[in-house]
Parts: sequence; structure tokens; C-alpha cells
Amino acid sequence: MVRKAFIPPMLPPKIDYTALIKEIGHAHDELGRLNGLLINIPNADLLIAPLLTKEAVLSSRIEGTQATIEDVLKYEAEQKISQRDEKEKDIREIINYRRAIHTAIEELKHRPIGENLIKKVHYVLLDSVRGADKDRGNLRRTQVYIGLPGSPVEEAIYIPPPTTELLSLLSNWEIYVNSEEERDPLVQIGAAHYQFEAIHPFMDGNGRIGRLLIPLFLYQRKLLTYPLLYISECFEKHKRDYYDLLNEVSKKGKWEGWIRFFLLALTTQSLRTQNIILKMLDLYNNLKNKIMAVNSVYAINLLDIIFESPIISFASVKKRLKTKSYQTIYNLLAKFTKAGILEEIPGRKRNKIYVFKQLLEILR
Repeated sequence: MVRKAFIPPMLPPKIDYTALIKEIGHAHDELGRLNGLLINIPNADLLIAPLLTKEAVLSSRIEGTQATIEDVLKYEAEQKISQRDEKEKDIREIINYRRAIHTAIEELKHRPIGENLIKKVHYVLLDSVRGADKDRGNLRRTQVYIGLPGSPVEEAIYIPPPTTELLSLLSNWEIYVNSEEERDPLVQIGAAHYQFEAIHPFMDGNGRIGRLLIPLFLYQRKLLTYPLLYISECFEKHKRDYYDLLNEVSKKGKWEGWIRFFLLALTTQSLRTQNIILKMLDLYNNLKNKIMAVNSVYAINLLDIIFESPIISFASVKKRLKTKSYQTIYNLLAKFTKAGILEEIPGRKRNKIYVFKQLLEILR
């Protein structure tokens, strides 16, 4: 049987708001509380770095990567020469996702969410990883289909629109995502997320770009002061529902089921992110008092470093601590280890790696 490409209807969609009032209210309430936390964090950069790494790990995992947050942090701490094995490819994809978020934030200073921004972000996302040969930074120029690896087009799960439709669909998507005509912005980004995935504008990386755009939209609309929300954690945990509900919109036009799921994901992950931030702040404040016994002017600097990067090495600390004395760094690492803040990975005489386990436990 010959399968036809699917061309999604133009936005805006027809959505029954009366069926979603409760979910919309809960999502706004929890996002508001999360934003209140982010606004009042005095050292937001410290907390944001590991949280972005976690989101990058979870979004990439939906696409099949196996690397953990510990793998990524250890890889960066070791600063080793590239081995190009499968695990490293996974790690590099995750690091690129994090870089792509930073690129997107910078791009938003000059332009709204749209075709130019997503192409720039896509270029960063696929840098030197699997999919780098998939015309990174450019819209796809050939027809593609989504299915099991090696399966013929007849068995495709989904066939995105032909390339001749991409520009008009993306133009409509860009107008919609930047308009204020939709009654609620959370419903709007839910609808825009579906449409982006349905358009499937790139040869590869569409899922990760689409998920990255969710917190970025909330940031652009000033619903979050930083594009930080573990949305991928919920999508990964309920991956079957995530894909099934997106497909229900394509096959039957069932918007309410998808939007309800999306609003519940926003609510759940806003609450989850709040809890993690509060635990991180408590840990930071407790350790600030504890390191007074370390008796070093650099102690607070090392504490900040391990909150940004909970797995470190001498080399990674040397690059960031403002001292030229190697002995100062060795002494400081020894004191933090003795105080139980850091734990040395055993079996290494050289290039020692230290782990900040208390923070990693919170991030897991």
C-alpha cells in the first residue's frame, strides 16, 4: 500500500478551552512558583549549569542515547583526547544540546523564535555527531519517513509533509508561535510543539529542537526568567503516551488529549524543578557554613565550581580557580575531601577525579 505524506492543517487549531480550564490554571500556578524561585536565586548561574545538563541528558535519551549525567560530567572533567566510541558520541550529543540552548538564548536577543533561529540551533546541535551528515543548519531537501530502522516506507509510522510544503508550513508556524492571538500561551506552545514535530523540518534532530523550544518560548514570553524546565523528563517517562497523543492529533485531529497531556507535563515538571532547586539551595547554604572550617580564601570559589560541575579534576579546577599555585589547588581538594564534600574516585594515581555526590543525588 502506498503511503501518502501528511500535511498538517495550518495553525491556529480549534481547541475546546472549556475542557482544559483546570489543567491550564494548575500549569500557570506551578510555572509562576517556579519563576518566583528563579527570580530570587542570588547565584542562579551555579544552579542552572547542572540543571541544563540534566535536561540535555533526558531530551537526548528520548532519541536513544544511553549516557548519564555522570558520564557527561566525568568526560568534561577528564578533558581527554577523543576516542570516538559509541558512548562518547552519546556524550557529545548531550553536550551539543546544552550548547544549543545557550545559542538559542543568545539568538533571542536579536530575533524571535522562527526559521532563522531554529536553523542556527540545529547547526550547533548536530556539530560533529551522528547526524552531522544530515545537512545540519538547513531545512531538509528530500522526503523522509519515520519508522523502525531498516523498515520500508510502506511500514512507516509517519510520513512528514513534502519539501514543497515546508516553507509555507514553517512561515505559518513562525507567525503563530510569535502571535498573541491564542487565548492562552501554554496551550499555544503545546500546539506549536505538535506542529513543529509534524512538519519535521530537518533530516535529523527534530525531536530535540522541538523540546528545546518549549522552555525557550516560556522564556521569550517572560513566563520564566531562564529557559529551565525539565519537560523532557516527563516526555521520556511517558514516551509511549507522548508519541501516541501526537499521532492522535495527526490522524484524528484530537487536540484536547495532547494539550491536556502537555499541560500536565508542564505542571509536573514545574513542581519537580522547584523541589530540585530548593534542595540545591539548602545544600549550598549548608556547605557555605561548613567550608568556614576549611580556612581558605578560595574555598567559596571551589564550592561554586563544584555546584556548576559536580565532577571535577585538578585540570578542570585549575582552569577556573583564580590562583597560579598548584599546591593551593591540591590542598583545597584534599580539605574538601577530608570534610566529606568531595569523594575521590578510587584507583587513580594520576589525573584524579573528584565527585560531589550530594549534588548528584539531588539531580538524579
